[in-house]
Amino acid sequence: MKDIKKYLAEFIGTFVLVFVACGVAGQTGGSLMETSAAFGLVIVAMAYSIGNISGCHINPAVSIAMLCAKKMTMKDFIGYVVAQFLGAIAGAGLLSAVVKDTAKLGTNALYNGDAVVSFIIEAVLTCIFVLAILGVTSKKEFGGAAGLVIGGALTLVHLLGINFTGTSVNPARSFGPALIAGNLSGIWVFLLAPLVGGILAAVLYGFLSSEN
Repeated sequence: MKDIKKYLAEFIGTFVLVFVACGVAGQTGGSLMETSAAFGLVIVAMAYSIGNISGCHINPAVSIAMLCAKKMTMKDFIGYVVAQFLGAIAGAGLLSAVVKDTAKLGTNALYNGDAVVSFIIEAVLTCIFVLAILGVTSKKEFGGAAGLVIGGALTLVHLLGINFTGTSVNPARSFGPALIAGNLSGIWVFLLAPLVGGILAAVLYGFLSSEN
């Protein structure tokens, strides 16, 4: 039952992220400040509501970093990722039903059609975001501020990434809206690049924090 609750929390968190934050992006045309703030504030809200249940990953890139850092099991990793993708699809589905326009689901797009540049941008931004998460969750004394730091970090990477790819740094967040919109063109970049960034962050943080 404990595992089910963790997976349900991840489903709910990712659902809220897509429904609210992607909804803001779609309704505002991807406005830099409004969209960045929406994604950051959703993370803050979810961190302080489901964080004590599942850790509030709501992002496969975060989960894979935690797996690499040996902070979660393979069983939980699979359960989290499945829940995150289902939550994103459900969030995008409800958003589509509400706005009745698949062009307003906050989907991502390749920067000038360039998959290589888009991949690099997404991998680097994800690495920065996940490094912040690994750092702020590494010590108990940081616990009270963790949600604010993580939300702030997501806002930060959106401020740069929106004008390039719309900012994914989250495979589930990209896949849900793209699937519901019926446009999976270039989706592999937004599925793979954040995972690479998450792994890179885990490797870098492991090296930097090692006593050897």
